[in-house]
Amino acid sequence: MIVTVTPNPVLDRTLIVPRIVWHEVIRATTTRLDWGGKGFNVSRALKALGMDSVAVGFIGGATGELLERGLRELGIATDFVRIAGETRTNVVIAEQDTGRYLKVNEAGPVVSAEEQAALLALVRRRVRPGELWVLSGSLPLGVPPAFYADLVVTVQQAGAQAFLDTSGEPLLLGCQAGPYLVKPNAVEAQEVTGQEIDDDDDALAAARFFLEQGVQVVALSLGAGGLVLASRGWAVRARPPQVEARNPVGAGDALLAGVAWAMLRGLTPEEIARWGVACGAAAAASEGVAFGSREEVEALYHQSSAYRCELW
Repeated sequence: MIVTVTPNPVLDRTLIVPRIVWHEVIRATTTRLDWGGKGFNVSRALKALGMDSVAVGFIGGATGELLERGLRELGIATDFVRIAGETRTNVVIAEQDTGRYLKVNEAGPVVSAEEQAALLALVRRRVRPGELWVLSGSLPLGVPPAFYADLVVTVQQAGAQAFLDTSGEPLLLGCQAGPYLVKPNAVEAQEVTGQEIDDDDDALAAARFFLEQGVQVVALSLGAGGLVLASRGWAVRARPPQVEARNPVGAGDALLAGVAWAMLRGLTPEEIARWGVACGAAAAASEGVAFGSREEVEALYHQSSAYRCELW
């Protein structure tokens, strides 16, 4: 079982326009809605691979109801804590021919202490040994930075594995709680470590930093550059095939889904890393916040490469 937790979900609205022009009215040629938030993106990518999951998180208002209904229509089971505030909406404006885009994220609702306690209680009630829990995305207003650390402890004390994908102080505090895996991207790693990531040596140094915090596995996403997957004693550098990037939003979530999917199958680190970058590349090549099919991902997997490298 995989459970994805999204404390700050979102309805993603994508508008395709001929060209982004400032100070003018632009008419969209295509509009689409995607049921988003990083954890929900992982659930959607897993579904595309043929794996079921349960989506957990906070939802509120009419937008939250629309999001819940959309996930269920995709065949994704849900278990939500309903809050007083309205679930946020994000807008992506993308140029039709160039692929350039602008993404505006709403801050989202304020979540009360009582609502936070309800989500922690839900996790304690649901979690079972051997499960994999993906804790992903930003934290809503009102939620303290240590909230993910509390979730990590709750999940892993029950004998499940916590995969953490967030940024800033919640990422650092979450790492100190000892999750099984963390998946920062290069920008998030630079923010936490204070060191720029310009090459593979920098990426490996960042991976070492996270392992030293008590994390067992690091999946450092490098965007179009691929992935460094590392644990104590080994590291793998994976590179995806070149694809025409239509919308990279959600590609990192697809990568995490691919890593989790491959880990559950007991594959080698090289195979896990290749499935991860293949899922990320397939998502980047899709329109909107969308994910490649199992067949599309498998084709990209066979075009990807991975090799062992020295971590220490």
